[in-house]
Amino acid sequence: MTNSMTDTAVDAAVDAHDDDHHPSDLFYVKIAGILALFTALEVGTYFIEDSVDPWFLYLSLSVLMIIKFAMVAAYFMHLKYDTPWFRYLFIAGLVLAMGVYAIFLFAYDVFGLG
Repeated sequence: MTNSMTDTAVDAAVDAHDDDHHPSDLFYVKIAGILALFTALEVGTYFIEDSVDPWFLYLSLSVLMIIKFAMVAAYFMHLKYDTPWFRYLFIAGLVLAMGVYAIFLFAYDVFGLG
């Protein structure tokens, strides 16, 4: 059971949403290309694994991972164009998960520090 007033409001909301920050398909292709380049760099670390310090590998792979994650979350999950409140919730959950994961790694002495 619908009425014309509800249909008009829904159509107006959809039209307003369509005009908001939606990048072109070419933009998404460029983002995918950048992500592919970062993935190639990550794969390339396999070939230099024996000639560099392990901490360099950990650091470089972690930085590449964070950049790729941020790009996917921002553009493909549309967090960049969403309200700041959703971004804060997403980041809070991410920080909490990373903290729990770090505690787990240190508790089981994964890094061999203890």
